[in-house]
Amino acid sequence: MTRVLISADMEGVTGVTCPDDVEPGTASWERMRPLLTGDVNAVVDGLLAGGASEVLVNDAHYTQRNLLLENLDPRARLLTGRHKPLGMMEGIALADAVVLLGYHTGAGEQGVLSHTYLGTGLTAFRIDGEPADEGRMNALIAEEHGVPVVLVTGDDLTCEAAGAWAPEADVVAVKECVSRYAAICLPPARSAELLRAQAMKAVRRHRVRSEHPDSGTPHVRGGSARSHRFELDFHAPHLAAAVLAVPTVEPNGPRGIAFTAPDATTAARTFKVCTSVAGAAMEDHFD
Repeated sequence: MTRVLISADMEGVTGVTCPDDVEPGTASWERMRPLLTGDVNAVVDGLLAGGASEVLVNDAHYTQRNLLLENLDPRARLLTGRHKPLGMMEGIALADAVVLLGYHTGAGEQGVLSHTYLGTGLTAFRIDGEPADEGRMNALIAEEHGVPVVLVTGDDLTCEAAGAWAPEADVVAVKECVSRYAAICLPPARSAELLRAQAMKAVRRHRVRSEHPDSGTPHVRGGSARSHRFELDFHAPHLAAAVLAVPTVEPNGPRGIAFTAPDATTAARTFKVCTSVAGAAMEDHFD
């Protein structure tokens, strides 16, 4: 039995290039919801064709109510809505493999709609001294649960970045970055072909590694916790000052903070608190 979790973000899906495309309530967002659902369905189809037994899709973008349930592949299940204990990675405890779909590069980096937790003033994010984004942070949570990332989809720069934090994962670039708000995009039908093929390949490789450890690096359930140091840089000093109210957080330069956590899950939760505090400290007409 191979249970797969799809963590579905939106900035990295087929056709998405501008802020309105991912802003709930806009006409562009309504137009892109079927494309998001289409990317998910293509991956679901490929995973099941490759031997996955169950697929749970976690709607992980913004309000986390973006996917069209009525258009979702009926063989999958959808986790929708906010305030999940593990956020974008909710459901990882019940998975044997994870797909990070529609992901993007981080704050301060090149890439289509690059950011790390919008509305928080973040300009850079590092984990254990390495440039980080939401993908790297979520991959660490998966690792802690003993669950491999088997597929990453997004723009070409996201796929390139994933080589550093999910080196064994298959990747699919559904668009080529031209600027933060422009990309050369594949039509949905072509994206679907690529997504389905790579998803099928990814889950087959995972099953082979799990069942035959001598075929390569084995994927065996049972992760282990290790400490991580998170560093966050903000665009204004007052945001860093506000975040210093969070326990365990220390100053790290004039606009930065840092903290060390005993495991990836605790680190990610502390990160969420820090960015929530920073977001609340933003001024609408001055920041």
